[in-house]
Amino acid sequence: MSATAQDTAPVSRSRDKTAGDEEATTDLKLGEFQNVPTLTLSEARLLINAVMDHRKQQRTVEETETLIKTQDYLDVFARFKQKENIEAVERMLTAHTELELFERSQLGSLCCESAEEAKTLIPSLSNKISDNDLQELLDDITKLRNFVE
Repeated sequence: MSATAQDTAPVSRSRDKTAGDEEATTDLKLGEFQNVPTLTLSEARLLINAVMDHRKQQRTVEETETLIKTQDYLDVFARFKQKENIEAVERMLTAHTELELFERSQLGSLCCESAEEAKTLIPSLSNKISDNDLQELLDDITKLRNFVE
């Protein structure tokens, strides 16, 4: 007896439609996340490590596989390790009020070398900041990364 398409179980469950049209292209559309504060990878690393240190002191540590993998990922990809540098980058980025919170955190995480690279990876920057101003910001971030870390 051969099985027909109607008799077989679906290979995967159906995918829910997204509520909005979130996209990070030339027009930044983040839906419900539009003005939500975001973190750079370095800030996330700092925050998670601080919480884990506190929990270790309280003896309430539960290190799950997901937490360990997240910490490993952040250890590799967080560009800044020292709190002072993370705060300095945040101050630089916060000074650029023309940029969305998402764009600032992306710039702080990606640490692009050129304005062209930044605008390629973060297309919504294209009409918000001049190449010269963006390059100056990127150079300042790079100085912190190369000379202090």
